[in-house]
Amino acid sequence: MNTPALPGTLYIVSTPIGNLGDISTRALEVLRTCGLVLAEDTRQTRVLLSHAGIKTALASLREHNEARVTPRVIERLQGGEVAALVSDAGTPLISDPGDRLVRAVIDAGLPVVPIPGASAVLAALVVSGLPAVPFTFFGFVPRKGRERSELVEHLAGIEHTAVCYESPERLADTLTAWVEAGFGERPAVVARELTKRFEEVRRGTVRELAAYHSTNPPRGEVVVVLGGAPAKALDEEALESLARTWRDEGLPAREVARRLSEEHGAPRNLAYKLAHR
Repeated sequence: MNTPALPGTLYIVSTPIGNLGDISTRALEVLRTCGLVLAEDTRQTRVLLSHAGIKTALASLREHNEARVTPRVIERLQGGEVAALVSDAGTPLISDPGDRLVRAVIDAGLPVVPIPGASAVLAALVVSGLPAVPFTFFGFVPRKGRERSELVEHLAGIEHTAVCYESPERLADTLTAWVEAGFGERPAVVARELTKRFEEVRRGTVRELAAYHSTNPPRGEVVVVLGGAPAKALDEEALESLARTWRDEGLPAREVARRLSEEHGAPRNLAYKLAHR
């Protein structure tokens, strides 16, 4: 590390999503010198530690035991120990447990330090060929019920890139449901086994990918990147009405133009014209 670890620090350490060569030297040093490594799957993390010749003590922190484990970790940190939280693969807390622990450490007035590294979300996003900024990450696609329907409704109105995790067993059904919801012609990418031997990035429309994966079920970890919905046509009359209302309320033209542009998608030249009309 560039600086010695502060006593009582919790490090949030990103680990490889496949290729073990992707772990940073800083991450390895933290894992080697801390007193405790917290992992969702200790068996998988032990493989990583053994590969690097690290013998630091391991403890399990999962969704079902996080509430019970957190006070013990806080006690150890308050005693001056240093701990590291890792994910099975990638960056902790991204669709993984750890939120409760991090919040508790912060509330206890103890330092939390990130050790950046691999992320399946960002890896898929940057190779997708779709606009990377802005984007929204939705975690795992809900399996069924109201939450699944609500996600489809949300995706229908998003005009920027969306990223989701999906299981290989449900991928074809999810893509087919998106076609039925009217997303068939939107661009999309299915990235699987990123950084691993059988890495694959398949691009096409949602319809094309649904057809392909209905007969070619994927294997391994899957990330889906979905292009945004087509931009809605601007209603200049409605924008002018908004501008008039805001001016009548006493807002300065500069603020009116900003709102029209940032909140309603009006081009800057049009927003300026309407604000000063």
